[in-house]
Amino acid sequence: MPDVTPTADGGAVRIVFLGGLGEIGRNCMALESGGGPQGDGADRKIILIDCGLMFPDADMHGIDLVLPDFTYLRENAERIIGVVATHGHEDHVGGLQFLLRELEVPIYGSALTLGLARNRIEEAGLLGRTELRVVADGERVQIGPFDVEFIPVTHSVPHAHAIAVHTNQGVILHSGDFKLDLTPVDGRRTDLARIGQLAKTVANGRKGIRVLLADSTNSEEEGHAPSETSVGSVLRSLFAENKGRRIITASFASHLHRIQQIADAAIESGRVVATLGLSMRKNVQLGIDLGVLSIPASKLVDIEEIDRYEPGEICVISTGSQGEPMSALALLARGENKFVKLSEHDTVILSSHAIPGNEGNINRVMDGLIRAGAHVVHSGIRDVHATGHAQADELKTYLSIAQPEWYVPVHGEFRHLVANAALGTLMGVPRDHVLVCEDGDVLCVTDERVEMSGRVPSGYLYVDGIVGDVGQGVLRDRRVLASEGVVVVVVTVDQQSGKVLVGPEIITRGWVYAPEAEDLLDEACDTIAAAVEASLAKGVRDVEQLERDVRRAAGRFVSERTRRRPMIVPVVMEA
Repeated sequence: MPDVTPTADGGAVRIVFLGGLGEIGRNCMALESGGGPQGDGADRKIILIDCGLMFPDADMHGIDLVLPDFTYLRENAERIIGVVATHGHEDHVGGLQFLLRELEVPIYGSALTLGLARNRIEEAGLLGRTELRVVADGERVQIGPFDVEFIPVTHSVPHAHAIAVHTNQGVILHSGDFKLDLTPVDGRRTDLARIGQLAKTVANGRKGIRVLLADSTNSEEEGHAPSETSVGSVLRSLFAENKGRRIITASFASHLHRIQQIADAAIESGRVVATLGLSMRKNVQLGIDLGVLSIPASKLVDIEEIDRYEPGEICVISTGSQGEPMSALALLARGENKFVKLSEHDTVILSSHAIPGNEGNINRVMDGLIRAGAHVVHSGIRDVHATGHAQADELKTYLSIAQPEWYVPVHGEFRHLVANAALGTLMGVPRDHVLVCEDGDVLCVTDERVEMSGRVPSGYLYVDGIVGDVGQGVLRDRRVLASEGVVVVVVTVDQQSGKVLVGPEIITRGWVYAPEAEDLLDEACDTIAAAVEASLAKGVRDVEQLERDVRRAAGRFVSERTRRRPMIVPVVMEA
């Protein structure tokens, strides 16, 4: 660790929250430090912890993905020296391929985390803009002025890490997504012993963990999260109960521990396994290559070969557990999957839980599966899923071991952050040392305290095909079109004579059904024509002004006669 002289200003470490505080997804945070005694300007360096995406809400019409606002990162691109990835879930690494369009930077993480991220980066053709640097459990890596330690944690994707950053202002510990599973599938537990050591360590004149940033997702849930291994026994029971039936399971493609347990249950019951969906196929192969998954080659068959087997001899592991409209499971539910057709001989097990906001999509997929004749099992009726996030008692245990000086809840909706903050106070962190932050907030860690220190841009960056082509204005228009429809008014005028030559003609979608509303449309045309003629009579010849008059007249008529507010699109043409 470089010898940086702490001062009340220049020796400060800044924590910049770019996403994940107030929503599920878009997890991204920056740490800024270094630069000598004054510690400001271009000499200060920045590392990112995660860069994830969020799936769109129902009112984000046509949006594919939502990313953090990259404005702060773009403006400070020359000072960003690394990205540290806690684990391989899309809400933590799914934004990397978009970030790499803005800057070139190395990415640090476990082999599996980087393998999962690499798939998307390679698809985007951006591998040449980064260097993927694999780290081991417990390894410490010097990234500029940051001494970064990777601490093993248990989560629903293997080889996840908490991140301890040793700075001149003490240890800043980011919990990552974690749970305290004492019987994990791979035996790799959250390293509470190391966290306890950090709590007692004296470094740079400071003892213990200066700031703890902890996962808040399940902070409202009392007790302890069930062990992942508990799902295995339920799966084995379901396979036994459905002897003779084809079983199709759906899970996150990154949840390799769940996939391992599904495969074990299938093979134990005399079945072979086939994967459905590109990401599932890729991730299973990645898991096998890295030794994370153990599935005998003789038991893994191509999806195109499943018709060679009797229903009771096959298990399909599919993507689409969140009801994504174009996922393999959604296509299956609509009868559009080219590899698998459902029948009354199928049992579908949804081995997952809905991400907030996805409930509607999942319900539609389940309805489609049942309409096709399948028997559907989900977490509402059997314990086929175990969360990967710590619940309240686990967070309290973590706090009792870490004993942080300052506590900042992260990763969750605002209510989750507030509930987690209450746990911090309950476990002895002074109330004024528990900070509930939101996206865009900047914390300044100085010799004396940790305090709010301004804001940075933190809005949503919408992805619709490519980045940057959709803004709030476009979304607002799409909402209007979806809820109220559109009215296009076309009129042709002679600027010389000041007369209406053609029209007005009204074209509408989503306002009224034209064949059934001819009288209303004729009346609207008369009203708009009168308004245009009045403007022309006053000497108005500017096309933009005439279009404003058309919009005003049409909008007033539509509102008065139908109490609706469709989008009005005026088109005035000159003869």
